Amino acid sequence: MSGRTARGPRGKTSPRDRFSPRDRFSLLGRFSLRGRLLAISLLLLVVALLGSNALLIALFQRDLVHQLDQRLRTAATATARLTDLPDVAGDRSPQARDTVEEHLTGDIYLAYLGSNGHVRRVIRPAAHSAPALPRLDATAVGRRDRHPFEVPAVDGGETWRVIAVPEAQATDRHSVVVASSLTQVNGTIRQLGTRMLLIDSVVLALLGVAGWFAVRGGLRPLRRIETTAAAIADGDLSSRVPELAASRTELGRLAAALNGMLDRIEASDAARAAAAERMRRFIADASHELRTPLFGIKGFSELYGMGGMPERTDVDAAMGRIEREAARLVRLVEDLLLLARLDESAAADLPLRLTPMDLRTLAADALHDLRALDPGRPVTLTGPGGGPPGPGRGPGPVLGDEARLRQVTSNLVGNAVSHTPPGTPVRIGVGTQDGLAVLELHDEGPGMSPEQAARAFDRFYRADDARGRTQGGGAGLGLAIVDSLVTAHHGRVEVRTAPDEGATFRILLPLHI
Repeated sequence: MSGRTARGPRGKTSPRDRFSPRDRFSLLGRFSLRGRLLAISLLLLVVALLGSNALLIALFQRDLVHQLDQRLRTAATATARLTDLPDVAGDRSPQARDTVEEHLTGDIYLAYLGSNGHVRRVIRPAAHSAPALPRLDATAVGRRDRHPFEVPAVDGGETWRVIAVPEAQATDRHSVVVASSLTQVNGTIRQLGTRMLLIDSVVLALLGVAGWFAVRGGLRPLRRIETTAAAIADGDLSSRVPELAASRTELGRLAAALNGMLDRIEASDAARAAAAERMRRFIADASHELRTPLFGIKGFSELYGMGGMPERTDVDAAMGRIEREAARLVRLVEDLLLLARLDESAAADLPLRLTPMDLRTLAADALHDLRALDPGRPVTLTGPGGGPPGPGRGPGPVLGDEARLRQVTSNLVGNAVSHTPPGTPVRIGVGTQDGLAVLELHDEGPGMSPEQAARAFDRFYRADDARGRTQGGGAGLGLAIVDSLVTAHHGRVEVRTAPDEGATFRILLPLHI
């Protein structure tokens, strides 16, 4: 079979092939929703009216024909009972004429038939064209059994309704034929159909106008939604769809769903903007922190290259400074990599080796670390909130990565030493409270304001003035690492502080029983 497109007769493309489904859809798409709804409604109404009118006309026509059949049957039966009729029609047969005209109206044909089916006598001739009767012998009349049937006119005009009955008192099987033209019935039906079409046209016109305003009013809430969507597209994410209807309706549910979606979009946009701002600040702070040790290393290297270190002692001092700056740079890079891996996925990039352990072990190690870093600092070990330690408060069993949790306590200890004056008392609390394992570190240093406390776990944030940061302190990543590691253990970190009242950092982890 060739690759040519199938065509109709003489190679012409059929009208059905000229419009693809996409073309028909594009034609409908040119109209507005309001126009399509109105067109569909009117189309359905036209179909309903035409169908109901056709059914009504058919039923009415059937009733008229049935009434005509009843009259024909009555007239035929009455005529068949008459005897001694004259041989001519008109005034010489008044009894038959009066009987027929009493039961019928319109163009009537009445005749006697012989047993062979031929017209033996015409009692009442048709006013216009007579019916073209078939052969109605005695057998045919008996077979029809008084049932009416239709025949055309002799001249091909209107149809005639015919009933043939056997003559009641005849001995030679004669019959009586009564026929009536359907002109009056058909005229009545045509007149009724014309009037119904006129009425339907007026009704459709009125309903079209009313439907236009009704659909326009019904779609007004959608136009308000369209206006809100346009405002959002222009950048106004605070716009919301007003309450258009009750929440149980389709419009009410649509408005609620759109507002919920807009809330999430606005929150997501705000979070994205905040994340972008944090990233910008993070990159700026990281660049600054990385630049400081790099410039130190670069400066001493250039000084050595220019011969500015003639003595061995100068070279040793410079190399020591370079080593310290390199170690600081390594610690900073490692902290940044650790935070990046925690941000991405602890399960994929930072696998935690979870084992049962007790927070009292970490508290004891923190106590020894504090005394080693600052031997003159008073350090006490208590329960949570300063209560008595030991069985009164209970142990702190958790399921955690001991190495990472030691890093948490080490950062808290370093934060307390770096940001409080030497000799400031420190309290370490450990135990259980409210179904959680608690490890806290409290110092009696200068404390922080609420604004500073809110940013304590931000990366590269340092409240230098309020916390008395000493020279050579960290880069401001210690508490951020603490928060990320504790969160990876499904716990949380709290800070309780006030100016001149010290600070308490509390680690809360799920108990492991």
